[in-house]
Amino acid sequence: MKHWKLLIAAAAAAVSYTSCVDLDETLYSAVSSENYYNTRMDVVRAVFRPFEHGYYSIQSRQVIEELSADLVATWQKDDWWYDGGKWARLHYHTWTPEEDVIKTEWEGCFQGVMQCNYVLDDLNTLDPAKFNMKQSEFDAFKAQVRTLRAWLYIRLLGTFRNIPLAVSSDVSENSVGQVPPEKIFSFIETELQECIKALPSKTGAAGNGTAQGQWTKAGAAALLMRLYLNAEVWTGTARYDDCATVAQDILDGDYGAYSLGQTWDEVFDWDNENCPEVIFAFPSSSGYGGKYVYQGDTYWWTVPARTIANYLGDTEAGNGDHNCKYGLAPSYAPDGTAYTTELGRPGAKFRKYPADYRLKLYRNLGNNTREGMMLFGYLEYEENGQTKRVISPTGSYELYLRDAVGKFAGLGPDEVPSDLTSTVTSGDHSSGWRFIKYPLYMDEDEGQMESDYVEIRLAEVYYTLAECKFRDGDTDGAARLLNDVRERNYPETDFADYAYAPEGPVTLTEAELLDEWGREFFFEGRRRTDLIRFGKFCTGTWWDKQPDADNHTEIFPLHKNTVDADPELKQNPGY
Repeated sequence: MKHWKLLIAAAAAAVSYTSCVDLDETLYSAVSSENYYNTRMDVVRAVFRPFEHGYYSIQSRQVIEELSADLVATWQKDDWWYDGGKWARLHYHTWTPEEDVIKTEWEGCFQGVMQCNYVLDDLNTLDPAKFNMKQSEFDAFKAQVRTLRAWLYIRLLGTFRNIPLAVSSDVSENSVGQVPPEKIFSFIETELQECIKALPSKTGAAGNGTAQGQWTKAGAAALLMRLYLNAEVWTGTARYDDCATVAQDILDGDYGAYSLGQTWDEVFDWDNENCPEVIFAFPSSSGYGGKYVYQGDTYWWTVPARTIANYLGDTEAGNGDHNCKYGLAPSYAPDGTAYTTELGRPGAKFRKYPADYRLKLYRNLGNNTREGMMLFGYLEYEENGQTKRVISPTGSYELYLRDAVGKFAGLGPDEVPSDLTSTVTSGDHSSGWRFIKYPLYMDEDEGQMESDYVEIRLAEVYYTLAECKFRDGDTDGAARLLNDVRERNYPETDFADYAYAPEGPVTLTEAELLDEWGREFFFEGRRRTDLIRFGKFCTGTWWDKQPDADNHTEIFPLHKNTVDADPELKQNPGY
C-alpha cells in the first residue's frame, strides 16, 4: 500500500539506515507542541504532513484549469449538472468573486503554505545533532517542505497573480496585503535554486520506488522550469532561455536518471512508482483515504454515471458511484456538421492521427491491464449470458456516446435530434465522449485504484524544451523532441506518416504545437495555463465559447469572503 506511512518510512530510511522505526506509531495532524520533536521520526512526520494536504488540494486546480479551457466541459445532462450555472460560468469566463471553486483554490493553497511555514519555523529551532542527523541531511528535509511550498506558490501566482507573501507562522514576518508578482516570482526562483542544491538526486535508472512522493533535485528543477516557461505572462519578462537550460540539464541527467515510459499509459498505471518517467508523484492506495486522483473533481467522474460499473467491473471499488461531470468538448454539431474552430474539438484533434492508441475504446483486459482511453458509442457488457448496454442514470434510455452535445436521448447512431441547440446548458447523458486516463480496474485486480497521481513527468520536460526551441526559431529541434515522446502513442508502421518534419511529413506550426500539448497532457490540470501562454485563452473561440471582451479573466478574482476578511487585500482588476 503506497500511502503516507510508507512515504514517511522511506524518507526516514533515506536519512539513515541505523535505527529501527515503529511504523504503527500515531501520525500526528499538527506539530504545535514544543515537546513534540524527540526522535528522528518526529522530524520526518512533521516534514511530510503538509504533503497530504498538497495532494488533496489538486482537486480545485483541476476544475479551474480544465473547465475554463477548451478541451473539457461540464454541460447540463438532462436535469443533471446545471448546479446554479457555475460550470457554465467557468466555460463562458463569466465567473464572479463568489464562486466556491475560487475560494477553495485560494484557501487550499494558502493552508498548505502555512502548514509548510509552521513546519519550517519548528525545524529552524532544532539542532540536527539531537536527532543524529548531519546538517546536510537536515537541510534536505527542510528543502522538501520549501519545494512543496514553492509548488503551491506557483499555482497561486498563475491563478491569482496578485497575492500575499507568507514565509512564516509569525504573521509579523509576512507581507501586509499583496506584493507585486515579480516579488513572488523572485521568491519562488530563489527557493527552488537553493532547494536543488540541498535535495538528493534520484538513485538508479528505474522509477522512484518507495521514494515516490519525495522531492528530488529533478523535481525542484522541473518546477523552476515551469516558472521560467510562464515568466513572460506572469511578470512581463520572458525567461525562455533559462527555461531551456534547466530542461536540458534534466534531460542530460544532471539531476538523476529518468527515461520515457515504453507506452503512453505506463506513467498512469497502478504500479507507476516503477515508471522511470515519473519525476514527482503523490502516492495513493485504495486501502487508504489519500487517493485524491480517484475523487470526483479529478478522475472518478470522467465516465457515465452509476451503471458504468457494469462495463468496467469495478462495482466494489468503495469510492462511491461514478458520475458524468466531465466530457470531451464536442467536435460536431448535433446534426453532424464538423466544427472548424482552431481551439477545442479534442476528439477531432486526436483523430487527426487515427492510429493513436489513446483513441481506442477503453476496456479492462484483466490482470491489471487495459487498452484505450476513450468511451464512445454503445458501452456493452455481458451479464448472465446476455449482452447489455450502459443506460442513463435514470434508466430511461440506452447511452450512445457521440462527439457532440445536444438532445440525443434514445436516438441511434445516425439519428439527428429535432432541436439542434448545442450549449453547456442543452446536453444530455448521451452527449459527448468520455475518457479514462488513470485506469479504473476491475474488483479482482490488485491494481484497482492504486495509481499514484503524477504531478511531474519527463514528457513535460521534453515538451517544454520543444516549446522553447520553437519560440527561438529552431522548429526542427522542437519537432525531434516531440517525436521522441509521440512515437509511443502510435504503431511503428503508422508513425512514419505522423512524425513532424524533418523526421516525417507533418509540419509543426504554433497551432499544432498547442494541439500537441493538449493531446499529450489531456486533462492533467494545465490547459488554462497553456492557452494563456499562447495568447488564446481570452481571444480564442471554441464550441459555444466566444472571445472575452478583454483579458482580465486571465487571472481569477479573490473570493468576496477573502477580500471582506482582510481590508489590506485588493480585488484583482476587472472584478
